[in-house]
Amino acid sequence: MTGSGEPSRPADCSEVLDRIYEYLDREMPDGDCAKIREHMDECSPCLEKYGLEQSVKKLVKRCCGHDDVPTDLRAKVLGRIDMIRSERGGPEAGEQAPGQAAAG
Repeated sequence: MTGSGEPSRPADCSEVLDRIYEYLDREMPDGDCAKIREHMDECSPCLEKYGLEQSVKKLVKRCCGHDDVPTDLRAKVLGRIDMIRSERGGPEAGEQAPGQAAAG
């Protein structure tokens, strides 16, 4: 979360645990991934939690990864994402990923 020239420091446990799925899904910037990895290299409880969450994710994918998502559920989720983006007012508000139909 540094980007302003501040020296990198390892993340604390609460930050690691709050962002564990973001890390597992590779949805965070490389610098943040490095901080999380550095922390887990030094913190056995967080590394253990990471391993557990990674195992759960693999199990869910294996057991449920082939199910089709109901159309109405997909529409609700996409609608909620759009609502959150518009509330935040960020530059991505109202944008859609390529290939996604508008919810509604």
